[in-house]
This record gives sequence, structure tokens and C-alpha cells, in this order.
Amino acid sequence: MVGRPRDERTRNTILRRAADIASKDGLEGLSIGRLAADLGVSKSGLFGYFGSKEELQLATIRIAAGVYLDEVVQPALEVPPGVKRVWRLCDNWLSYSERRVFPGGCFFFTVGAEFDARPGRVRDAVAAAGLEWSRLVARTVGDARRLGELAEDTEPDQLAFELISFMETANALSLLHDDPAAYRRARTAIRARLGVADSAARPS
Repeated sequence: MVGRPRDERTRNTILRRAADIASKDGLEGLSIGRLAADLGVSKSGLFGYFGSKEELQLATIRIAAGVYLDEVVQPALEVPPGVKRVWRLCDNWLSYSERRVFPGGCFFFTVGAEFDARPGRVRDAVAAAGLEWSRLVARTVGDARRLGELAEDTEPDQLAFELISFMETANALSLLHDDPAAYRRARTAIRARLGVADSAARPS
């Protein structure tokens, strides 16, 4: 029991490094051997934490989800419901990608593309995280509509799809073309899309 806090800190350090690697090379790019070499520890010691590559991958997804929650979601939830919270969610996401919180951009964008057609526990975990994010954006849009800040005919799932598409496109283009302007363009597109919806809700 005495050594457990230190063990947990060590495990989290290992997993944070694993998430950084996976954001660039994918979850299949992870291995006990690679992590051991990067961190200067024994393979047997790392194996004792995870036991298998799949368990390492699943634990890496969980630690990445925690980072995502801290960087993107929680700060937005401090903003009152409405269009400003929708904007904050989107801006936080773009900032998280732009600042390279994970060196490969958005962790879940990378591993989602990697596992979208591969059945199994890892794909299920990645899919669940993506679905949770989409539903959060849609709920936030729905709250703004109920408050009268978006047009009554705004369809939350559709608008969430569009906003997420702007964000993910910025992430992809910034990586593929080394184009930081993609984030500015995404923010402009999101502001315009929310602005159109907001103006439509106002009486003429």
C-alpha cells in the first residue's frame, strides 16, 4: 500500500508518453519495448503495469481522454450554457490541437482514423470517446437553442457535425501542410456558422 501512489504516478508518466507517441504514430506504433527504451526502464517492469499491448492501448486511450477533458471540456463547462459555451468548446478544441498538447495534434483524430475499420475493444473505446464528444457538442447546441440563442429550427446533431468538421479539418491541414492558418480559417468558419444561426433567431 505504501508504494501505490508512486506506482500510480509512474504509470501515468508511462501512459502520457504513450499518448504522445500514439498521437503521431498511432496506437499500433506503441510497444512495451519502445516505451521502455524512451523512458529508460525495463521491459519487464512495464509489462507488469499492462500485461499486453491491448491493455496498454486501452489505458493510453483513458489517459488521453483525461487530458482532453482537462484541456477542452472542463474549461468550457465553466461558461454559462448558450452560444458562448458552444464557442468555448470549439475554441478550446482548436487551441488544444494548435498548441500540440499531443505532438501529433488531436490524439483522437489520429487513432480514430487508425481504428475506424478494425473491430475490437480498442476500436470500441475510440468510438465511444468520439461519440461522447459529438453528443456533448450537440447537447451544448441544444441548450443554446432552448435559450433562444440559436434559431428554433437549428438541428443540434447537424450543427455539431458541421462544427466538428471545421475543427478536424484545421487539425488535419495544419499537420499535412504545416499550415497554422488553418486554425484561423476554422475559427472564422465557426464564428460565421454560429453567427448565422444566432442572427436567424433574432426577430427582424
